[in-house]
Amino acid sequence: MIPALNVELKKRIDSANVILIGAGAGLSTSAGFTYSGERFQKYFFDFAREYGIQDIYSGGFYPFPDNETRWAWWARHIYYNRYIDAPKPVYETLLKLIKDKDYFVLTTNVDHMFQKTGFDKNRLFYTQGDYGLFQSVNPSIRITFDNKEWVMKAMEAQGFIRDEKDVFQVPMDSKLKMRIPSELIPQCPIDGSYVTMNLRSDDTFVEDDGWNKASVAYTEFLKKYENDNILLLELGVGANTPVIIKYPFWRLTMQNKNAFYVCINYGEAICPDAISQRSLCINGDIGEILNDVMGL
Repeated sequence: MIPALNVELKKRIDSANVILIGAGAGLSTSAGFTYSGERFQKYFFDFAREYGIQDIYSGGFYPFPDNETRWAWWARHIYYNRYIDAPKPVYETLLKLIKDKDYFVLTTNVDHMFQKTGFDKNRLFYTQGDYGLFQSVNPSIRITFDNKEWVMKAMEAQGFIRDEKDVFQVPMDSKLKMRIPSELIPQCPIDGSYVTMNLRSDDTFVEDDGWNKASVAYTEFLKKYENDNILLLELGVGANTPVIIKYPFWRLTMQNKNAFYVCINYGEAICPDAISQRSLCINGDIGEILNDVMGL
């Protein structure tokens, strides 16, 4: 039997004129992009053994001994969290549920899964960056650079094998290199400076033309529907960066009497008392819940 809360969610999606999705890491986790456990051990086993790294996230901050090793790590980090399909079709299910609505997506995720799945790129705002982009360490260069071609070369240099589906796999003998050649260390195509990831960690984060265009589109969307029958659908947003999605969604619900707030999260499905009568909080796996709704 499908839980009553999931039935209510289906009704809310069907009756909403407009849907604003706020997506955090929990959505991609539900889709199979886990940062620890079996997936980490499969693709980063050698880094775990050599450096004691315990998960993909913390590995991004590890003080590797040289740039050749650091960028070997980042090639894998980027590839397996940006350039492969998600193991589970959670994003596809979400798109099927909302594709006929006037929707917009605000997300702190940097894996680009919304666009890769088929969401309209003009309705997406990746606030925290994109694994698929580099930026120069030169602060005067305020543009970003696509990194896919570099990632593919760096994966090959480590000994990963392309399979028949053009996806990199660990070789049967599990012999991989944890360093890339020095000539493969990525550089800015404009001035030859070193690059870093286009991920928001401090005030050096580059908000390029694409980022600013998406920011304007999000602001215009909010303005257009500020008093409308809007469903605020928050998916997998934790407590790390609540000021980007969670708190604004609560505020929007308070300000608009026609708005309805939904929070789906595993262990953190909450809302303030002030909006509890116009809220639905569902504790559980996002993919399982969306599958239930699709089946109604």
